Amino acid sequence: MKDLDAATRTELEAAAFRRLLEHLRERTDVQNIDLMNLAGFCRNCLSNWLKDAADARGVPLSKEESRTYVYGMPYDDWKARHQKEASASQLGRFEQSKPGH
Repeated sequence: MKDLDAATRTELEAAAFRRLLEHLRERTDVQNIDLMNLAGFCRNCLSNWLKDAADARGVPLSKEESRTYVYGMPYDDWKARHQKEASASQLGRFEQSKPGH
C-alpha cells in the first residue's frame, strides 16, 4: 500500500470503511457494548470519528447526521429496534476495559 498514490489509497480506505459500515448494519445482533469490550470502539465511536474528520475540514455535519450515516437510520430508531439491555457480565467487562475516550 505504501507505493500507492494518495488518491488510490484514499479510495481503498473509503471502500473498506463503507464495507465495515455495511457489515455493522447487517450485524445488528452485535451490540455496541460487545464491540467496546472486544475492540475498544463501537458504532458511536465511528460516528464521532466521522464528525471529527468533518469538523477538521470545516464540513458541516451534526452528531445526529453522522450517527444516521453510520447506523443507516436515525440513532433512536436503531436503539428501539436493536439495542438490548446490557447484561451484568457485559457491564463488568466494560468497566474493566473501559477505553479512555
